[in-house]
Amino acid sequence: MKPVICFGEALIDFLNTGTQNDGCLALNNYRQYPGGAPANAAVAVAKLGGKSLFAGQVGNDLFGGFLESSLQAYNVDTQFLSKHATAPTALAFVTLDQCGERTFSFYRQNSADMLFKCEQVADEWFSEQSIFHFCSNTLTEQDIAQCTEHAVNKALQANAIVSFDVNLRHNLWPKGKANIDSVNNLIRSAHVIKFSLDEFNYLACGNDEDYLTFCFKWNCQLVIITDGANPIVYHTRKSVYTVQPPAITAIDTTAGGDGFIGGFLYALSLFEHLKVLLENDKILKKVIEFSAQCGAITVGKPGAFPALATLDEVLPKLVSQQVPPSQNQVFSLDVFLRS
Repeated sequence: MKPVICFGEALIDFLNTGTQNDGCLALNNYRQYPGGAPANAAVAVAKLGGKSLFAGQVGNDLFGGFLESSLQAYNVDTQFLSKHATAPTALAFVTLDQCGERTFSFYRQNSADMLFKCEQVADEWFSEQSIFHFCSNTLTEQDIAQCTEHAVNKALQANAIVSFDVNLRHNLWPKGKANIDSVNNLIRSAHVIKFSLDEFNYLACGNDEDYLTFCFKWNCQLVIITDGANPIVYHTRKSVYTVQPPAITAIDTTAGGDGFIGGFLYALSLFEHLKVLLENDKILKKVIEFSAQCGAITVGKPGAFPALATLDEVLPKLVSQQVPPSQNQVFSLDVFLRS
């Protein structure tokens, strides 16, 4: 099993849980959850039974301590987690509409995660053949973008598989919209790229086929495009396929995409090489189905870390569709992939 290193931000999600009246005021209630897309992905891998490490920086404050202990509670290795002496831990306030869709307000100016330096990217990160995963929230400003590129380059030099969940949060970018050139600069490096359909359309600028060609021109071997409850479309260099995600009533979509990519990274970590997975269309489809089930389970619960799926939750839903009922007690991902 390959270790999965998730690099980027860990932050506090203050999730709106309703309102209460106090005199003439309607006061919002917020519950503190650990979050941050790469941190969520690390927990997703660990909850499924994988070997995951989180690499990033929090503040040396109550919130930073909470994030560190929360990651450890879910068996994420935090040896590469730093604490900045003076910068605060980043915060995000999350409100949900009636469909569980999110609106974010970030408090991340000069926060600890944004001040991670290139010299903090240690060779020890890549002492084993690994998977290196990152998102676009460490591309929003020049210094942290350079650090992210440095980390990705070190991963490539160490022959790691590089995974990029684009995960655009436009309101984090200085001009209120993601810089397409900055994102595409890292698209060139990744072997696996996950987009939502909105993200893909934004970056493609209306030229879908040309943009797919651009993605595959470099290192990319697999492009995955999710679209909520609509079919997942995934492209290899030779073909395009679709998978219908399971139907579910969404409670909180905060970590749905992270649950999906965490499921994928866990499954990928079981293969010696990415090529082995890509050469078998049947197994690749099952990996996408497994990942989709991980994401579906996540959006059916509030919060991020607590909502992410375990194998005991995922596999019974999948294995029961593939093998006779008498075998349902054998909840193994290998059983599902090989059935």
